[in-house]
Amino acid sequence: MSWRDEVLDTLASEFSDVGDVAQLTRIVLRLTLASALGFVLGFEREQQGKAAGVRTHMLVAIGSAMFVLVPQQTGIVPADMSRVIQGLVAGVGFLCAGTILKQGKDESHVQGLTTAAGLWMTAAIGMACGLGRELTAVLSALLALAVLALVPRLVDLIERVSGPRKQDESGKDGGRH
Repeated sequence: MSWRDEVLDTLASEFSDVGDVAQLTRIVLRLTLASALGFVLGFEREQQGKAAGVRTHMLVAIGSAMFVLVPQQTGIVPADMSRVIQGLVAGVGFLCAGTILKQGKDESHVQGLTTAAGLWMTAAIGMACGLGRELTAVLSALLALAVLALVPRLVDLIERVSGPRKQDESGKDGGRH
């Protein structure tokens, strides 16, 4: 066997983690769906002028899908997958914490909680995609999109109907963050 044949055989074996067309289709579907759902949620956030937009949400969704898809492909046992998911949730929580800012003299004004929660949700949706729970991922993404896009309008409507918000003892409004 020549060095060229050996190199080609080595390359072929390195790219042989996909056993058949069905497995390749599964991988492409799961990662593409994670990417698409991350895009939808990120697009909504970007339209609201938030720092974590399309690319961030897509990367979180794809990364989350990968973190559960690869161990699943290797035949990981459920107890070990549980640890993978725990690590992923904690890691994404750390990433989300970076989006939260406290402002003001007394740091009573907090920004970024919804963005952090949206990234956390996007990670969960990516995990669902990676685990092959496509319908759960789509339904969760639709619900998250409704929360992000429709709930603020509903709250505004309720406030207009019920009158102005009452102020608490410090003179600040009750807030809805």
